[in-house]
Amino acid sequence: MAPEARGILPSADFQRLLDALHIRGYRIAGPTVRDGAVVWETIGQVSDLPISWRDHQEPGRYRLEQTGSAEIFGIVHGPQSLKPFTFAPREPLLQIKRTQGGFAAQPKLPQPEKVAVIGARACDLAGLAIQDRIFLNSSYQDPYYAVRREGLFIIAVNCTRALPTCFCASMDTGPRAKHGFDLALTEVDDRLVVEAGSEAGSDLLSALSLPPVPHNVIDEAAARVDACAQSQVRRLDHSRLPQALYDAHEHPRWDDVAARCLACTNCTMVCPTCFCHTVEETPDLTGQRTEHARLWDSCFTQEHGYIHGKNVRPTIKDRYRMWMTHKLASWVDQFGTSGCVGCGRCITWCPVGIDLTEELSALLMPCEQQSMTSRQ
Repeated sequence: MAPEARGILPSADFQRLLDALHIRGYRIAGPTVRDGAVVWETIGQVSDLPISWRDHQEPGRYRLEQTGSAEIFGIVHGPQSLKPFTFAPREPLLQIKRTQGGFAAQPKLPQPEKVAVIGARACDLAGLAIQDRIFLNSSYQDPYYAVRREGLFIIAVNCTRALPTCFCASMDTGPRAKHGFDLALTEVDDRLVVEAGSEAGSDLLSALSLPPVPHNVIDEAAARVDACAQSQVRRLDHSRLPQALYDAHEHPRWDDVAARCLACTNCTMVCPTCFCHTVEETPDLTGQRTEHARLWDSCFTQEHGYIHGKNVRPTIKDRYRMWMTHKLASWVDQFGTSGCVGCGRCITWCPVGIDLTEELSALLMPCEQQSMTSRQ
């Protein structure tokens, strides 16, 4: 990136960035603390952000604590990725009305809105890029997704702290945002290095008239991001995928993980890339019109596998195997990339702490070695 595409912003002046977005007509969404977790909310002031908060995440555990620091982006991430901004949890698709001798269907596209999201992480950008490939760049573009995606302005934050559940470095999706952002921030003590990643981002950066970043600060920011990558204690070995997972179809580990899995769907709800959905009809009381809507669904639900009078995935073993094999293997065949971005949310938000990286390692073991390990 050229030097003119960077600037340095004192943390005390961060409101200037928010004000510049407001002037350009953006609704600003940022991480906020609510009900013991960090979630996206509309914000207007820097004080709305989780300043001095930090998250602690482990398999099946999540908690927040106050540190007393002035750190703006000490939180790595909450249960939400960027997915809700483009692939809405509930999306009205059609309004269907009775007519004389038939019916008429009217598409219900969302109203265009300019939304600036502050605080997206590199793994979130990687997840959004996968969703773009599915909803925008396939043979059939999704017009509902396209409208929401068009209005999105993304301000990413490079990670300088890894959670125990993070493994983005092994997936080459982080902790530094490489593409897919308009602006990227790296917090270095009481300053923020601001980098443009798009024409819109460059325009905003120019309007802020920020001073250039000293070379020692650039080096320090890069060193902190590199240290974050080196500190990650989990990794996912995808060197033998997808074939190794296909070969493990009858591995005894599937029975082991199925005995622990609750089929609660948490892993798919927090995943940045999962896109399973169902549809529902909501008729009015007169029976003259109905709304046809799309809702998030999960391959872990029993109903999702019910096709033409038969359930093709009747057991939890079937469903977990379907999810993991699709995520890490057949996704590669379908879309040319893994369906996992290494964010670790599925590990944190699994009530029983099932670890995707641990399960894959066990499945890549020969069955005989896995049986011996299970008995120990």
